[in-house]
Amino acid sequence: MDRNFTRALALVLESEGGWSDKKADPGGATMKGVTLANFRRYVKPDAGKADLKKISDAQVATVYRRFYWDAVAGAELPDGIDYAVFDFAVNSGPGRAAKYLQAVLGVAQDGRIGPATLAAARAKPAGVVIDTLCDARLAFLERLPTWPTFGKGWGARVASVRAEALLISAQPAVPSQPSLRSPEPDVAPSAVAASRGHGVPPATPSAPPAKAAGIFALVALVLGSAAAWFAHLPCHLLGAFCQ
Repeated sequence: MDRNFTRALALVLESEGGWSDKKADPGGATMKGVTLANFRRYVKPDAGKADLKKISDAQVATVYRRFYWDAVAGAELPDGIDYAVFDFAVNSGPGRAAKYLQAVLGVAQDGRIGPATLAAARAKPAGVVIDTLCDARLAFLERLPTWPTFGKGWGARVASVRAEALLISAQPAVPSQPSLRSPEPDVAPSAVAASRGHGVPPATPSAPPAKAAGIFALVALVLGSAAAWFAHLPCHLLGAFCQ
């Protein structure tokens, strides 16, 4: 679902890290998972490595949305499945991620997530799809010649994606998700603490209206009885005069 994009992107960026320019990595130079080729494609056509190193958060989000999220129809996939496919796409390409999802769902593997794929994804339990997709993804990575170099990190990533995707499927994101690392609202500390239920003792509850009315009635009765007794004091002292 599109409401999960911010949450999914934050998780992907935790796995992607910062600057990387390893010869063994087929993706080449990357910053926060954005390759130089994609940076040139979506942000700055004549960009160099120095430009890529200074990529902004907004530019990162633009690349990930256009090249990966939209490519796998992340806005239309069920909660949790959207993140699992999205991360797979970032790590191994949108086309491959789509085909593996289609294989799991038992539909034609054309690498394009359309109505048939979406209908099949919605018809199966999200947890089953996520688990099966992560198993297939891990098996694919283990067959790669670069597994000895990157296998430990890839394995940990797939395990993390599985756990987070299952969590998202059970607890979808709120539609109005804030941007990454949004600052704390500019309010007084006491107000923040009160909103979170920490650091501020609860207020002493006032007596319910009905209870208060009962107390007042009792007091009035006592006072009335006392007044009546004093009014008849001569009778109490000299009973004969009150016959």
